[in-house]
Amino acid sequence: MKNNEIITHYLNGKTLLVTGGTGSFGKKFIRTVLDNYGIKRLIVYSRDELKQEEMRTMYGFTDERLRYFIGDVRDRDRLYRAMIDIDVVVHAAAMKQVMASEYNPIEAIRTNINGAENIVNVAIDRRVKKVIALSTDKAVNPINLYGATKLVAEKLFIQGNNYSSTDGAKFSCVRYGNVVGSRGSVVPLFNHQKKSGVITVTDKRMTRFWITLDQGVNFVLKSIELMCGGEVFIPIIPSMNITDLAKAMAPECKVKSVGIRPGEKLHEVLVSKEESRGTYEFDDMLVIRSGSLFREPANPLWTKGNKMKKISYSSDNNTEWLDKKGILEMIKQS
Repeated sequence: MKNNEIITHYLNGKTLLVTGGTGSFGKKFIRTVLDNYGIKRLIVYSRDELKQEEMRTMYGFTDERLRYFIGDVRDRDRLYRAMIDIDVVVHAAAMKQVMASEYNPIEAIRTNINGAENIVNVAIDRRVKKVIALSTDKAVNPINLYGATKLVAEKLFIQGNNYSSTDGAKFSCVRYGNVVGSRGSVVPLFNHQKKSGVITVTDKRMTRFWITLDQGVNFVLKSIELMCGGEVFIPIIPSMNITDLAKAMAPECKVKSVGIRPGEKLHEVLVSKEESRGTYEFDDMLVIRSGSLFREPANPLWTKGNKMKKISYSSDNNTEWLDKKGILEMIKQS
């Protein structure tokens, strides 16, 4: 996927709302949109007033098109207020730390599931044109609560198309793997551990999909442009082995295996065997067609692709792998 691939048509003149706008993805997405699109207005929707103030002051998000809106996706009434005259919603707000979700399951459900329901209902009532939600490879065959909540959220967004009118809100999802260097990722951890001379990995066989923040943002922008409603968009991205990552980042350090954690997989999956039957291939992405929509969208994107040949798309059966040079280059870009 090309790093500089930005589509500059649909968002021009539109009003946007980004939930979780002060997070890693939100800030990068908003900066990219401000720099490349002639948008009319963009609402930063999040619940932390300190992070919003830091965006304004420390990071220089002072564009006159920006509006800072304190709110929680759990609060439907607040979303009703925020979505007045909104054309596009990018839903990036989530409780995403695996262990925090395991320890606080009700909180994860309230944010990731109830919050998704609120977004769907309010977007339909406010006649938003397009809603795209960020998902994760952990939503496929989930074994932890975070993945389970994101699976339910995906279902809520895709099925939201059944409740919207033919000329009403369209809902789609983007699903991708680990983001290099994002908050909570392994890269900052390894950088910290380098000082001790020992890098810890949970299992030396572990593999993961990898994508940079820029690539993730540009893929979401492309998906907004292409979506007709009901698609799950998946970028074709490389895999890396966790041991190769450790050795690339800290070749002088010892790599110690500490055992796989509860809720952690050895390999991640972006398209399951069951989903592959309804998945279509394009040059740089896969598109999953929902089999449970009451009506097909007009000119659906999947009719322009070819049926997926693989029986699944997982980080261990990938055809594209990062070597040491590729790993270091992606870290540099993050």
